[in-house]
This record gives sequence, structure tokens and C-alpha cells, in this order.
Amino acid sequence: MKHVAFDGRLVMLGFGSIGQGVLPLILRHIDIAPERITIVTAEERGQDVAAEYGIRFILEAATRENFAELLSPLLGKGDFLLNLSVDVSSVALMKLCNRLDVLYLDTVVEPWAGGYTDTSLTPSQRSNYAMREEAIALRAPFQGGPTSVTAHGANPGLVSHFVKQALLDIARDTGAPIATPPAADRAAWAAIAERLGVKVIHVAERDTQVADRPKKPGEFVNTWSVDGFVGEGCQPAELGFGTHEKALPADGHRHGFGCDAAIYLMRPGASTRVRTWTPLEGPMHGFLITHNEAISLADYYTVRDASGAVRYRPTAHYAYHPCDDAVLSVHEFAGKNWQIQPEKRLMTHEITSGMDELGVLLMGHAKGAYWYGSRLTIEEARRVVPHNNATSLQVTAAVLAGVIWAMENPRRGVVESDELDHARILDICAPYLGDVVGVYSDWTPLLNRGQLFAEALDTTDPWQFANFRVT
Repeated sequence: MKHVAFDGRLVMLGFGSIGQGVLPLILRHIDIAPERITIVTAEERGQDVAAEYGIRFILEAATRENFAELLSPLLGKGDFLLNLSVDVSSVALMKLCNRLDVLYLDTVVEPWAGGYTDTSLTPSQRSNYAMREEAIALRAPFQGGPTSVTAHGANPGLVSHFVKQALLDIARDTGAPIATPPAADRAAWAAIAERLGVKVIHVAERDTQVADRPKKPGEFVNTWSVDGFVGEGCQPAELGFGTHEKALPADGHRHGFGCDAAIYLMRPGASTRVRTWTPLEGPMHGFLITHNEAISLADYYTVRDASGAVRYRPTAHYAYHPCDDAVLSVHEFAGKNWQIQPEKRLMTHEITSGMDELGVLLMGHAKGAYWYGSRLTIEEARRVVPHNNATSLQVTAAVLAGVIWAMENPRRGVVESDELDHARILDICAPYLGDVVGVYSDWTPLLNRGQLFAEALDTTDPWQFANFRVT
């Protein structure tokens, strides 16, 4: 099915696992001639995939010094820049696209090379919170300009649409008389979350994919971008901080600027773990890796009273259990004091089994906990589209949907994932998400706690962040 026809040119900046995986989806679902697509990338990998589809391939790195000169001849009014790169400033690209009247989408607000670990910056200044604030500051000056969709992959991205559907499901199942608000009615969506009593939102993910080549010493193995995982894993752990929370963590800090919806911890996300739950895995420990959606969700679902004071806000954060080889890779990486291993490997063809169980876990409402999301196996991913594994397909399907939405809504200026039409996005993604399910649970982070050792727990409110955190 062709969802949209696009007469402009499409430039893909970066062609790693997500670029290679989304290309066949773009050609399948967008009416665009292959000769109108150009790939610009710093790495040779993927040349065979580009050649398979007859796509122009430019091997050149975009840098702070050359990006405008490199990209401007390839883009003009009405064209599209799909940014799937690392180490290239998203904000700089958004400004260029606005100047050229070009549509834009990225999967993460990315800094220039070294920005994640620049020790000349404070932890707050190199946080996703700060990067998001810089991106959304473009909303006002770019209003009515070409659409720039910021941070729309699987997470951030797809999970924001899962949250909206989960809220509607909970409202239906608890008998709350709630109509589906329009996509642009942020206040109405926030009022639904407040009325339902949602205190905590986890992006709860368990990747069980395994390969016939186990991780070896000195190698970082992952099912999606190694550089991307390493970069965000070295950033401070970040979470949206809800109004039900009784105390700031001992190592927690507010930023002192911006929307004030989130805090950061004085430790990297790759060494911070939290308790969470998915239907198939059950209780588990996940890494509290910083992600844009932790901040945008908490901000989007904030309710203020007449004086402007915050009355309601949920706690929101990522709780990620990657594939087992990636867990071993993180363990080794941390043991080397955050010096990356000399070898990197993206698991693709060698994967033999497993799935990515990616969803949102909404907690604190009348039915306790509700997980809504995608269960996608490697077998299903390979069956429906080439050049993907289970993890990448959840991202590439959402990238495709975001690109289509931007083409259908070309004059929206800067928009975040939470502001898109969730029903439209989920409809486009549905054929590529495997089983999409919603499951209720009576799980809380207090389950079976204190049996082996005495713990300082808040038994009056299981949904306190202190109860989730693994110390």
C-alpha cells in the first residue's frame, strides 16, 4: 500500500542498521522514484543495500564545518532530510532545513561528535533534557514552517503512541467515560492521565535475541547501533519526575532551566538499574538509560492549576533489558571505566532466535499496572521486510510512519512524537510490529522484597521511584 506520493527529493543522512532497514519500507509505502533518493554517510557499510535498490550513495562524513556545504546542493524547497546519523547536530540540521524549506525527521536529538561525553560541560548541559530544550526552543521561530519531527523512532517515538492507546484502554476497562481527544489537544490527554491516576510510565523493554556467535572479550555486541547505545549509556541517567514522588533521590538534581519536568542522577545510565515488568519476561532489572521520551512524556502529561503551578505529572523513564550479549558488553564496558571495546558488532544475520518485547507500562491507576506494546520475533521481522532484525524493525516502522505523517502535514514547524496523531502512526506501523497486546498485572516493585535482606521500602506507596531503583 502506498500511503503517500512524494514529488520531492529525499536525502538520508546516515545509513547504519536503521537506514538500511527503513529504505525498503520507504520504497514500499511511499510513491517516490529511487533516483530521487540520495544516501549520505560516513561509513562504507550498506553500499550493497543501496546498490540493490538503485540508490545514489555518497561516502562523506557530515561535520560541523562542512554539513551545510555538503547537504545544501542536494536539498531544495519541498524536499526531505531524513536524519539517521550519529555525531551530527540535530538542531543544526533543523535550522538548515528551515532555511531551505525542507521537511525533516530524526530519531534522537543528537549533538556534534563528543557532545555526550564532553567533560567541559556539566552533566546537566550534556543531558537529553538540555538537548531537547534546545530543539523545542525552535518551535516559536519555526511556527508554520516546514515540518521538523524531532525524536521519532521506536523510543522515543512509537512508545508515545503506545501511551495514548494504553490510556484509552484503561479508561475503557475502568468505565471512565472518556472520548478520544484530537491529537493536538495536549491538555485533554493530560487530563485523562490525571483522571485515571497514572503515577508512573515505564518504557519497559526486553530483548531476547541470541546469535550463533556469542560475544567475545573485547567486543561490544548489540542488536542496534553500538555507538548510539554507548553514547546514551554514558550520559547521566534521566527521568521525568512525578508529582506523587515524596523525595528527590540523594544523587538527583534538577536542571534549573526549561520545563522542569525531569531530573538527572549523578551517574551514567549504563550503571543505573530499575525494577520493571513485561508480560513475557515478568519482573526484571532494566537499565535506566536516558531517553528523550522520559522528558517529553512527563512534560506532555503535566497538568497545571489556574495559577500555573504543577498539579499533576507522572514519573516517566526507560527501563531497558537489552539482549544478553549486550548486557555482557555493558558490563565489560563499565569495567574498563567507560572505554569502548576495540571491536564492535551489530547482530544481524547471525541471530537465530528471540524477540523484542517493547511497550509502555502504566502504573498507579485503578487496575494497578498495564503493559501495552509490541512483541516482534526475529522470524516475523525477517518474513515481512528485508535488512531488519526485531529491534530495528520496531524503529524503522516508526521512522516510516513519521516520514509519512510529515509529508501529509508539511507546514507544522517543530513537533515532537507526543503531538502526532497516534491512531495514524499505529495504523501505518501495525503490519510490522508482530503481536500488539495489552496486559494487566498486579505486579509492583515491592513484590517479594525484603525476604533475604531488610530493605528501606515505602510500603505506603509502591510507585515511589525509590522502590523501583536497584541499589
